[in-house]
Amino acid sequence: MLSARIRIAARLLVVAALAAMTAGCFQPMYAEHTDGTPGLRDKLMGVEIPPVDKANASREARVGVEIRNALAFKLYGTATGAPPTHRLVLRFTTSRSSLIVSAATGLPTSENYGIDVQYNLINNTTNQSVMTGTTFSRVSYDIPGSYQRFSRQRAVRDAEDRAANEVAENISNRLAAFFTAGT
Repeated sequence: MLSARIRIAARLLVVAALAAMTAGCFQPMYAEHTDGTPGLRDKLMGVEIPPVDKANASREARVGVEIRNALAFKLYGTATGAPPTHRLVLRFTTSRSSLIVSAATGLPTSENYGIDVQYNLINNTTNQSVMTGTTFSRVSYDIPGSYQRFSRQRAVRDAEDRAANEVAENISNRLAAFFTAGT
């Protein structure tokens, strides 16, 4: 009985010692640095997001603006950032597919909308690519009646916005990881 208590106390002592040794290693990701180096927020504010190259007045151009605006808000918190140190080039494709088709009308009642994005982070001083990646989003939406074309258009637009937001979240998380860890 006494030896079991001693083993438990020894284990707790080891856990406490390990916790004390690693306590100074933790630093919040978005915390300000006290040593004068720029924090993550400052690094993200230096990422320029040029307009996406899509045909004017197309659906994809609207989606490109939505992705760009969502990214700007996630990176800067406002519409513009600091003087650019990096440039984020985006290329994307979209897709729609019918999931459920009504047997009575032959029209879809549920569809999927997808965005596949390739992004490239370029250092402005060296004009070299420092990070590339891909991400995607798939969202589904229902069409609330086979002949309600305006509600169908709104459902498609909402799906585009949700997919663009999801893609922007994925890219901003990847950029934060890159600027924090350097890889």
